[in-house]
Amino acid sequence: MSDTAEQATIETEPAEGPVEAEVEHVEPTEEEIRRRDAALAEVVKFGDPVLRSRASEVREFGPELAAEAVRMIAIMRDSMGVGLAATQLGALRRMLVFQAGPDATPATLVNPVIEWSSDDLETAAEGCLSLPRVIVDVERPLHVRVRGADSGGEPITVEASGLEARVLQHEIDHLDGVLIVDRTERAQRKGAMRALREGTSFTPEREHDEDQDDPEDAESRP
Repeated sequence: MSDTAEQATIETEPAEGPVEAEVEHVEPTEEEIRRRDAALAEVVKFGDPVLRSRASEVREFGPELAAEAVRMIAIMRDSMGVGLAATQLGALRRMLVFQAGPDATPATLVNPVIEWSSDDLETAAEGCLSLPRVIVDVERPLHVRVRGADSGGEPITVEASGLEARVLQHEIDHLDGVLIVDRTERAQRKGAMRALREGTSFTPEREHDEDQDDPEDAESRP
């Protein structure tokens, strides 16, 4: 796995958790709730055609794009998310931001391309800021290598596993007009679509046993 000399490589450790959901189970303050509501109000919701559109390649880099990346990171963090695609803010440009964990450094990827994905697959619960109150199970490769550029146009490569890999795949899906309801099994898709139409909630049913935690404790709200 080699990179050209001018490329920066970001290596991440495996992690677990749902995508675009709250990073930690900590009771938010009133100020955090206010900021979260304001941030979520900027996110395009299911039903808007932009979520089904393929974003265009970014051709020009400069202060305007860098400022947009800063804005996207702020909205992602205020909404307590771990990733955000430009299409979720109504902009059809191939740019995403991610921060898979409270201690991770937020990063921007422009024109991301998945160069390689592992044969090892993992199914995990995913939520989405654009699909309120909906969580579905999605199977994805456990490891990926993604190339792209930072907001200044410098080439970078991200090698990711676990949650980080899942977040990147989730956000790249957004840039291609693909949603988590397209990636889940038929029964969950039907339940999720019904919830989206009716404005209710959907979470997959889980089998419980004495050694298994309640999935509602393990899954954050999208």
